[in-house]
Amino acid sequence: MPDITPGNIIEVRDLVKHFPGVQAVNGVSFAVRQGECFGLLGPNGAGKTTTIEIMEGIQKATSGAIWFMGRPIDREFKQKAGMQFQATALQDFLTVRETLELFFGLYRTTMDMDELITLCSLEDLLKRDNRKLSGGQRQRLLLAIALVNDPELIFLDEPTTGLDPHARRKFWSLIEAIKRREKTVLMTTHYMEEAYHLCDRIAIMEQGKIIAEGSPQALLKSHFNDTILTLPDRDFNVERETFPLETYLVHNTVHIHTDDVHRSIQLLLEHNIPLGGLEIRARTLDDLFIELTRDDRQ
Repeated sequence: MPDITPGNIIEVRDLVKHFPGVQAVNGVSFAVRQGECFGLLGPNGAGKTTTIEIMEGIQKATSGAIWFMGRPIDREFKQKAGMQFQATALQDFLTVRETLELFFGLYRTTMDMDELITLCSLEDLLKRDNRKLSGGQRQRLLLAIALVNDPELIFLDEPTTGLDPHARRKFWSLIEAIKRREKTVLMTTHYMEEAYHLCDRIAIMEQGKIIAEGSPQALLKSHFNDTILTLPDRDFNVERETFPLETYLVHNTVHIHTDDVHRSIQLLLEHNIPLGGLEIRARTLDDLFIELTRDDRQ
């Protein structure tokens, strides 16, 4: 039996997955700690969904191992894990309550139904037919289904894709409530703001490998030491080539990357550049994601 680090609820060791002509996962290793929210990020085709599906038991690895609570994955794993998939069909002509009752019958151990209904804000939807749920309401029901068995570990595969900003923020509050119950969340998402807001740690995948791992704040600090100033191109009334600082034009907006904001603003003023449209921002996970996964072959 390999050494298992205390405090880790699940560990992935040297995971490999081959498909005909493709190595989708190439020696991936990481661990998720009890009670944290861990984000697995990457562009389409990076291997993150395949990795998650192997962890969930949906696909079989070519090689490698997964340990859950100190033991290899076994039948008991599905009694202790909850899963919200990217796309899940709900039974037509059932109400929300009837759907919950259906899934409650599948497990030996379950949450209290009233508590689950409150946790996922379903009180006003119990009599509604599944077909009449909005996108956000549907996602809340799918989250409730993933929590029926009161799992120790919850998988969320791009849970807010397609939701409007209001519904997405509401879903974030549900995930935060789950974290307060000391549950562990492993999620994939394409929304970097979502990952920054929710995840204690993230791993970024590219071409089947993990290329960066750590807390969002630590990763940003280790990769960037500058601040970005942006101005509308129409306000930048000098030749960019003659300006003392290097500039980049992105979608009619001039970007200046600087480690001295005060000096950069002084230079803008000296060149009589109006600052009414000036924006100053710190580096974000979007910047990091683009920096690490950009395709230089194109």
